[in-house]
Amino acid sequence: MRVVAVTGPRQAGKSTFVEHHPQLEGRPYFSLDEPAILRRARENPEAFVRSESRMTIDEVQREPDLILAIKAVVDRQRPVVRGQFVLTGSANLLMMKRIGDSLAGRAYYLRMWPMTRREQLGLGSTGAWQVFFDEDIPRWLDVMRASDVPAANWRIQSACGGFPEVTAAGFAPEDRALWFDGYVMTYLERDLRDLAAVADLADFQRVMQAAALRIGNLLNQSELGRDVGLPAMTVHRYLNLLETSYQIVRLQPYSVNRTKRLIKTPKLYWNDSGLALHLGGAGVGSDPAGAHLENLVLCDLLAWRDLQVPRCEVTYWRTASGHEVDFVIERARQLVGVEVKANRHPTLRDIQGLRAFLAEYSQSARGGVVLHGGEESYWMDEKIVAVPWWRVM
Repeated sequence: MRVVAVTGPRQAGKSTFVEHHPQLEGRPYFSLDEPAILRRARENPEAFVRSESRMTIDEVQREPDLILAIKAVVDRQRPVVRGQFVLTGSANLLMMKRIGDSLAGRAYYLRMWPMTRREQLGLGSTGAWQVFFDEDIPRWLDVMRASDVPAANWRIQSACGGFPEVTAAGFAPEDRALWFDGYVMTYLERDLRDLAAVADLADFQRVMQAAALRIGNLLNQSELGRDVGLPAMTVHRYLNLLETSYQIVRLQPYSVNRTKRLIKTPKLYWNDSGLALHLGGAGVGSDPAGAHLENLVLCDLLAWRDLQVPRCEVTYWRTASGHEVDFVIERARQLVGVEVKANRHPTLRDIQGLRAFLAEYSQSARGGVVLHGGEESYWMDEKIVAVPWWRVM
């Protein structure tokens, strides 16, 4: 593509990625975090983007008018130059109201999430989710048992999360708390200001904390507003800003319905389980809950999803009668249900939702996976395998 946009939450590693990628070596690099460069871009966006034949622009959301200027340049460029512009942004450029064009047909958008566990281990990959589509179902158990990734404690992994600086430094809980404090303050005082005017940062921070306490729950904006003492419309606006800046993830429900009435409200998650735990005010050294393991799994799934061509979908499934599956992965019209259980020994009661899901979508659902906090891998039903979370991730 003529334009590649690398987007994702701040401190996920976007700038480091484009700065050190071998194929981008030697390109002019401009960071809009630098006041002098930002001033040039704001004073004359057209002249700025024409100043080099190829260029990398970091934190492009800080000057939205650059997008229209880039569109004008690439549309007139003959012959077409692949990778003429590489952009990074700590906001979803497609959701920003101030950006007047999506560069449709001209840009590829790569979302970069915090590091997966396998990236932290130096394996350079996401979790092995493709196994559940590429392998025959009877082989799932053998393939998972053959996985050579080391075991891990989900509580420690969830508390650390995946931000590169946190995971690489191996921070103690107290140092990790200081880092997350700095992250939140920088986001509130700089990144948020680039997106919209927020009258009261204290109110916004209360919404952040309330959202962090609701990970894995259905999103009820009116209820959240009552809890923080803010109008529902204000909460709606603040949540949109959090989503635009990749802080929260609204997981949509699986929408294909055959016979049962489905819940259609999104579920709320955070961009990083460690940050969610910190924002929830649990205190230094507090143990994560099962919802934080769910969040950890989702972050890995999102990183895997965004590397698939064609793009896969990750949703959840829940019926009005109470059956639920934490995550539904859809690839090439095939479905795999994923249930996350923090306990070490899942029971038959834990797979009632998966059983209902497989029965409901028997033609398209391949099977189900129960990720748990134990060490054993085994079949729980004909098409449902129980696997320690760390064998997949």
